[in-house]
Amino acid sequence: MDFSLISNNLLSAPILFFFLGVLSVAVKSNLNFPQPFPKILSLYLLFAIGFKGGIKLSAGSLDFQITMTLLAAVILSFLIPVFAFFILRMKLDVYNASAIAATYGSISAVTFLTATSFLSHINISFGGYLVAAMALMESPAIISGIMLLRFNTKMSNLSFSWSEVLKDAFLNGSVFLLLGSLLIGWVVGKERALPLEMFYDGLFNGILTIFLLDMGIVAAQRISDIRNSGFFLLLFGTLLPLVNFFIGLGLSLLLNLSQGDAFMFCVLAASASYIAVPAAMRISIPEANPSLYVSMSLAITFPFNIIVGLPLYYYIIGLVY
Repeated sequence: MDFSLISNNLLSAPILFFFLGVLSVAVKSNLNFPQPFPKILSLYLLFAIGFKGGIKLSAGSLDFQITMTLLAAVILSFLIPVFAFFILRMKLDVYNASAIAATYGSISAVTFLTATSFLSHINISFGGYLVAAMALMESPAIISGIMLLRFNTKMSNLSFSWSEVLKDAFLNGSVFLLLGSLLIGWVVGKERALPLEMFYDGLFNGILTIFLLDMGIVAAQRISDIRNSGFFLLLFGTLLPLVNFFIGLGLSLLLNLSQGDAFMFCVLAASASYIAVPAAMRISIPEANPSLYVSMSLAITFPFNIIVGLPLYYYIIGLVY
């Protein structure tokens, strides 16, 4: 393996600032970002990646390959929770297994954003339609998790509204902003977006770096929750992304995706949600423990993916391609 990929990733400013956030918690520094600053950063990043994706999409057309890739992304998001659920049931009750399974069927927008930065450093491009795939993969996992719970337990003791669940799945703020920005970028096109280029493109890496600093702080604060959960969940949080990556790679080959598109598709498959799905799970599965499904995706899978996963995935894809 070319370890320069790992070293270059580890020595990039966004990753180093992530470690700085982790270190601040370890040494008990009072470094902290007051609300709503982290929320503003996340909204900007979602807007920027959606808008840029729409502009890229406007330059091409929605052909058969793109349509099939989007369909494959939706199906993958729906099916990953199914086999994840049965693995988790070996150690967990049906409520926590359903919530965690849904979390791993969905995606991490920040992992996707970090992957775009990773590709830009090595001058590899990818199709803007994958931003649409990212947005479309949020909702199916939520619905899949609810269905798994419904099929595996009596629902009489659960008080929630399916309309609220579906509303949260499809009109979740992050999904809505991503799809809305994507659509606007597609309508506007590259030429009419030039006045905004410095805002949505020039500031992107800087905002991402600050955001990862905050993510490092939050992830380090969640480590204690995972430490109390045992070795099984730690193993699950690192091995399932690898399994999902290889599933994504197989689909990428079947879909004949380019190397950059295959990488981003696999990153989507390997990531786990810690924003949209946990918000939905609190409504739909209140019996599940949020410290498990939030902490696993944020304190285990997210750091694993951005530190080790991205260069490893790219290296394996490079070998195959």
